[in-house]
Amino acid sequence: MHFLFNEWIMIPLFGICVFFITYFWSDRVIAWLQKRSLGQRAEVIKLLRLMADDVDEKRVTIMILLLSFGLGGLVFLLFWPKVLMGLFFGASVTIAGWQLPLLLVKMAYDRKCTAFTNQMVDGLTIMANGIKAGSNPQESMRRVVEIMGNPMSREFGQVLFQMQVGDSFESALNDLGNRIPRPDVQMFVTSINILKETGGNLAETFATIVNVIRERQKVEKKIQALTAQGLTQGIIVTLIPFILMGVFLLVDPNFIKPMFNTTLGLVLLFVMLALQIIGGIVIKKLVTIKV
Repeated sequence: MHFLFNEWIMIPLFGICVFFITYFWSDRVIAWLQKRSLGQRAEVIKLLRLMADDVDEKRVTIMILLLSFGLGGLVFLLFWPKVLMGLFFGASVTIAGWQLPLLLVKMAYDRKCTAFTNQMVDGLTIMANGIKAGSNPQESMRRVVEIMGNPMSREFGQVLFQMQVGDSFESALNDLGNRIPRPDVQMFVTSINILKETGGNLAETFATIVNVIRERQKVEKKIQALTAQGLTQGIIVTLIPFILMGVFLLVDPNFIKPMFNTTLGLVLLFVMLALQIIGGIVIKKLVTIKV
């Protein structure tokens, strides 16, 4: 068994595998690397623009490069002259750095969409009262902008601004639905556009939408309470191997050292990280229930 994991055997085999992968799948590998590195840039810029933030494309590109290749290169230098360990941890940090900017921007974007949806109950109630008092939807929306805070005030303000520069109310509402792609917002946009064409009681429609949103939020909170334990268990199970590794490094470094300075140890470490990532993703999907 020791002969099979001898470096004089493993390194040539690794080189041969890399050669065949590069020869047969070079186009796919390059496309995947491009998509997972700078290919994330377009998605990050798109989400930042949907959040109505000023976007400096050059700064976004520099941020992605620093968080991926920059941190990966720094980790590689920290492990020098242990090349294999440096390559392993440097590549792992680089791959994680590719995902980090998009992950953070998505989290911020989801928080904004959730905050907007939570404000819709009060915002639509204000609009319904305004329509009952004789105002049109635009005037009622302006009242919401004056009373409510962000993000609803900013998004409704953007709708009114688009109308001031010549855009139609329907088009401005459709843009709102594109910026906040949530079912409740789509229902709100569709109801206004349809009732403006066919006629109907907007105040009653808004009251119905408010009731639907409230019931949906009740169900979501109940699901969050039921799945909180599973999510916590998933986080704990994912962190336990790393915590144990840190404990062994502090208590008995010689016991854990072969994991980092032998070929077999690096292979097992790579398998462990891969299984941890797969397990975390599976647990997250199991406890995520969409309403």
